[in-house]
Amino acid sequence: MPNIQIVRELPEGPWRDFVASHPQGNIFHTPEMFQVFQRTRFYEPELWAATCGGRIQALIVPVRIVQWANPIVRRLTMRSIVHGSVLAVEGHEGREALSFLLSDYIRRSRGQTAFTELRNMADLQALQPVLTQQGFAFEEHLNYLIDLDRSQDEIFGGIGARTRKNIKRAQKKDLVKIETVCEDRALDECYAILERTYRKASVPFADHSLFKAALDVLLPKNMIRISLARVNGEPAATSLDLLYKDTIFGWYGGVDRGHRMFVPNEVLTWEILKWGSANGYRVYDFGGAGQPDQKYGVRDFKAKFGGRLVAFGRNRCIHWPIRYRSISFLYGHLRPLVFR
Repeated sequence: MPNIQIVRELPEGPWRDFVASHPQGNIFHTPEMFQVFQRTRFYEPELWAATCGGRIQALIVPVRIVQWANPIVRRLTMRSIVHGSVLAVEGHEGREALSFLLSDYIRRSRGQTAFTELRNMADLQALQPVLTQQGFAFEEHLNYLIDLDRSQDEIFGGIGARTRKNIKRAQKKDLVKIETVCEDRALDECYAILERTYRKASVPFADHSLFKAALDVLLPKNMIRISLARVNGEPAATSLDLLYKDTIFGWYGGVDRGHRMFVPNEVLTWEILKWGSANGYRVYDFGGAGQPDQKYGVRDFKAKFGGRLVAFGRNRCIHWPIRYRSISFLYGHLRPLVFR
């Protein structure tokens, strides 16, 4: 492709229009989500785009995560996540632009980050030859998508029989109350639930500043819905869902184990599906369901809601093998100690 240029900045108007008009453009490609990551402690978002004649041909928005305050551990564990994966115009020109973009990105990322992971939210089969050629190896990763473009009776009927029964029982007792969160104090309650949930699972968790930024940046533009379930007035479950185009994306969720007998998470999920259907959304994206060869309790929960199982996968490029092995060891062997 002649006259292709790699740029690190874009005017927000053309950037926003490109994502909005692209069939696979998702919320993680948007300037708004970039702003959220900019305001988040330990996150360093980057914008990379390939342009030709001033027109965007390909786009990636990596977020470098530098989670540790200790400078030695921080340098060893630095990694980059491309939420929403890559975006390229259709056809040969888009593939060529993406190849050029990734080649330049990889060259400049050596010594800066251990690896880059693309989290695919759509079927990127047409782009996989480009990704693998540039060193982004594909790995299986599952997800569930729920069709909201149908009646609420049909959506509810697709939920597993036992889960439907539990939801009906909880609704009849009227112990679970759902509210939408619009202010900081309730957000703090949501964060406390999420923090406990992730600590229990020994999974690294984002700083509070991520959710505060989402509240401040996304809520005024109706790009997020934060829900809190209470049982007897006490915070019991929460879900933070990103809203873009016709899709609701399940971003973060958690439940207080002390209230699980009241199934607040099931009631909350059903209320979100109902709300999405009533408000013109077509898809609920559960935001990932793990690797197919590994047991994953979260996948079992999501499977109960009758969605379509997809395997869009992830692609990973290792820039610094020694540091990658350090991260793998830390996460695989010391996780219960480090992330408790």
